[in-house]
Amino acid sequence: MIRTQVYLTKEIDRQVKRVAALSGKSQAEVIRDALSEGLKGRTTQRDTAQGLLALAALGRTLKTRGPANLSQVIDHELYEN
Repeated sequence: MIRTQVYLTKEIDRQVKRVAALSGKSQAEVIRDALSEGLKGRTTQRDTAQGLLALAALGRTLKTRGPANLSQVIDHELYEN
């Protein structure tokens, strides 16, 4: 396991302590379980790729194009415009 530190609101801290006491689990285990449940169904790499392909298809539909030399001027386009 990897040790990490997070800041919790007072209410979340109270809830974690209550669930831990009622379930007989450690607070760390309650937090890990909650994070694991909360992360289920989140974006995966495949979802991200499909989203990018859909965005590219939208660009083709709208007939929009970026600069032909975007790979050469990407820093300028991102940070100086």
